[in-house]
Amino acid sequence: MPSSEPEPSDTVEFTPAHLWRLAADGMPVFFNKRMIDDLGLDVVDLDVPGKTRLTALIEATVHADDAAAFAGSLSRCIAAGAPLSMRHRSRRRDGAYRWMSSRLEPLRDRDGEISQWYGASFDIDDDVRAEELLRHRQQELAMLIDMVPSNLWRITPEGETTLANKHMANYLGLNLEDKGQLATAFDTIFHPDDVGAVWDLFSHCLRTGEQFSMKYRLRRHDGVYRWMSGRAQPVRDVSGRIIQWFGLCHDIEDQIRAEEALLRASDELARATQVTQLAELSASIAHEVNQPLAAIVTHADACRRWLAADPPNIERATITAERIARDATSASDVVNHIRALFRRAPQARSPHDVRRLIGEACRLMADKVAAHNSRIEVSLEPDLPMIPMDRIQVQQVLVNLIRNGVEAMEATPTGARLLSVVARSDGGDAIRIEVRDAGTGFKDAERAFEAFFTTKQQGMGMGLAVCRSIIESHGGQLWAINNEAAGATVGFTLPLTHDAPDVPSRELDR
Repeated sequence: MPSSEPEPSDTVEFTPAHLWRLAADGMPVFFNKRMIDDLGLDVVDLDVPGKTRLTALIEATVHADDAAAFAGSLSRCIAAGAPLSMRHRSRRRDGAYRWMSSRLEPLRDRDGEISQWYGASFDIDDDVRAEELLRHRQQELAMLIDMVPSNLWRITPEGETTLANKHMANYLGLNLEDKGQLATAFDTIFHPDDVGAVWDLFSHCLRTGEQFSMKYRLRRHDGVYRWMSGRAQPVRDVSGRIIQWFGLCHDIEDQIRAEEALLRASDELARATQVTQLAELSASIAHEVNQPLAAIVTHADACRRWLAADPPNIERATITAERIARDATSASDVVNHIRALFRRAPQARSPHDVRRLIGEACRLMADKVAAHNSRIEVSLEPDLPMIPMDRIQVQQVLVNLIRNGVEAMEATPTGARLLSVVARSDGGDAIRIEVRDAGTGFKDAERAFEAFFTTKQQGMGMGLAVCRSIIESHGGQLWAINNEAAGATVGFTLPLTHDAPDVPSRELDR
């Protein structure tokens, strides 16, 4: 039976590569069928006067830009008896040039003399095109990274910096060629007040793989610290293992300053409004009460004269005294009327979710908290019952207490500025809410709720007094104590049911 195995000659002829053989002196003596078909060697005349067959072959099949280098390398290898390995472009039968990888090895006889050379060329055009495309994409990516108007960086899972874009290098004054400087860049650029908090959070993210997000101050190349908004995201392999971190931070100094200016303007407007309202109240009372008080003085003087007469005119004195009483009543009515004009209209009480109310108050104060580099920690007991209340008034209390707590921590180190809001049941018939800060505490907690008593330079001393009026109008209690370690706690209770009328217990405080 005939053998089904291919003949050795068939293997050589149809191998998907160009196989060729040179004589010991380098002259071509064999090309396999694949090479002949691909390059069109059957129509190429290698017998060119004045040229060797090898030279004619190279000129006919190798790209003009590669021919000289290929011929020179081939000549040196043959002369030295050393192997050849190089890339070049070869012209195919259809005239197109494709990249090839060619190798040439010598075959030696028993005496070590080269008897012939065996060569093989492989089409790598697709690989070369892919490499060129990859290099082009890498160049585009590098250019894009450097052109982004933000600071881009990369670190290892251990926290060592391995990349900073050109914008970041210029911003911080780094030399990207100095790998040692790049590796230690993050050790010296953070503001002293922020470095502890930044590394605490970032170390936590490196351990857990959580996304990093934080505001902090960086030292610019000119030594000025500016506020930045930084974020970092881990990159994982197919197994989920973190292989590197990519980060982005951009300058928000102007935004921070604008927010601070807006907050200052808002606070000044609020104080101006309070002063204006008090001034209007005082002016109105003075204007309206002036006339009946003047009449009282006039009638009192007349009554004194009637009684001093000889004999005393009791009848006229009695009439004048009645007028004094009438004018005093009028003055009292005027005061009550003016107070009514400045008193907020009572709101209908309806059941509300305390958990949701606290969340709303925290969101309202989020910008204030962030502006003071503070954090809010909320601890809410689950399944708290609904409470009948005036939602706006109780929200006003929570906002006031949170604001006071944040402002009380201005002298506290940035990383320790923690405000806690706790809500839980109190004896089964009320809810207890506490706001704890890490500030300086009260110098005189007993007087904290007195109207017009304040320790703030710009304060009016009405905030806690108003809060007390609101809570007591709801049937609850408001108190303040200093914490054992640091700071103070202001708490209040709200009963589950309250039948008191919707009238503030201290109208003037309101």
